Amino acid sequence: MRVEQDCLVVDVPGRHPIRLPLTGEERAARLVMYRLPRENGVVYGVAVLDARGRGMLDSPGARPRHLVEAFAVHAGLFFEYRHHVAERAGHADIETRARGWRNTADVGLPVRGDHSPHEVALRLRPYDEVSGELRPCEGALEGTPCPATTLSWDGRTLVAADPVAGRSLRLVPASLYHYRYRRRVLVPGKEETRSLTGLALLDADGLVLADLPGEWPAHEVAAFAAGRRLPVHDALVEPSRVVRTALGRRAPGWARLTGLEVPRMSRAKKVVAVCAGAAGLLAMAYVVTAGGWFAWRGLSALGRMLLDLLDAKWLAVFFAPLLVVLQPVRQAWHTWRIRRGTALGPPGGPYLSVTRGGTLRVRFGARMVPDDLAIGPDLGRAAGLVAYRHERLAGLFVVDGEGRPVRHLPGPWPLEDAHRFAVRHGLGFEARTLGREEYLELTARAHDAVP
Repeated sequence: MRVEQDCLVVDVPGRHPIRLPLTGEERAARLVMYRLPRENGVVYGVAVLDARGRGMLDSPGARPRHLVEAFAVHAGLFFEYRHHVAERAGHADIETRARGWRNTADVGLPVRGDHSPHEVALRLRPYDEVSGELRPCEGALEGTPCPATTLSWDGRTLVAADPVAGRSLRLVPASLYHYRYRRRVLVPGKEETRSLTGLALLDADGLVLADLPGEWPAHEVAAFAAGRRLPVHDALVEPSRVVRTALGRRAPGWARLTGLEVPRMSRAKKVVAVCAGAAGLLAMAYVVTAGGWFAWRGLSALGRMLLDLLDAKWLAVFFAPLLVVLQPVRQAWHTWRIRRGTALGPPGGPYLSVTRGGTLRVRFGARMVPDDLAIGPDLGRAAGLVAYRHERLAGLFVVDGEGRPVRHLPGPWPLEDAHRFAVRHGLGFEARTLGREEYLELTARAHDAVP
């Protein structure tokens, strides 16, 4: 598209350019980017609407959003992005057509299935010819920092870089997996469901070569992949358990690039924190004996507010001095539970335990709602544990009475600890070394997983 003599000109291969007026009563007034799901795939495109909201032009194809926004400003058009969840709603949104309505798909540009949006974007303008890099626009969870991760092409090789960690990967994936899945989290007084988004690079067998958490714009992902004819699997609206199962299928050499800083405390700050914690204990004891517990609670609340302003959260141990004592006590308590076989896994999660009601509980981490599985020999119930190794990978399957994987928990699980846990709670246990085909089958059959 371009602006020429008060007209919006759309060049169409093999046809005369389409000219839309930018002045008068029937002028082009709005430029809309859309995402429209269809039976055989997802279509991305741009629509031009007149001042009355009627469609003047429909041009399927993926474009970088920032370029379309910039063009809209240049042409004096109002820009809008519409993410449609259902095909019917998308059609109803812009079904009113102005006189002379045109569709660039009429000239033979494919708009369905595997051809949309990849080959369409090839005919229009591949994303990598514009900027060369693809970046996330937000954090994996709403409200979290935006990762510094980038994707770029070096010939046919995809380069994934994490400048924060000083790490980069050079891969030749078979496809991209654009995903979103939900997790329940604990907030003060209630449970909430939060969505976690990201982009994964898959090999030819569908195993994850690399996981890049973050909010990656769908239209830009499609256009970026179109430049190398790389398929994109849109898993933004698939069931969460299906997405988690797919992400749990790690390839040998699997990596996760977060693009975020890992908070670390220097030795000097640790010394100051310990001293502040000791001083806080003395101050708390004095204030409690002299003025009461509520006086200390008020002082600590004021102190934490000031620390938020100062951005020195490692000094919070002064106002919550029990952290100095509770953290090592909590660690020792968890280690003791593992040795007794009442828990399995690291204290930060994911780890397994059995509740008093006799259910197997999978804890994912702090402030996350655990997953409870009934124990028993029936289908869908937890009947045993299978610890596996496959090349450089390791993990744990929770299986039912017929050996079907109910949960897949990839990662290192000490065999001795897993065996002790299983024996204590009457679960079956097996340690196996899996071949390629067996690993592919079991990970694909898992009902759910912990990515």
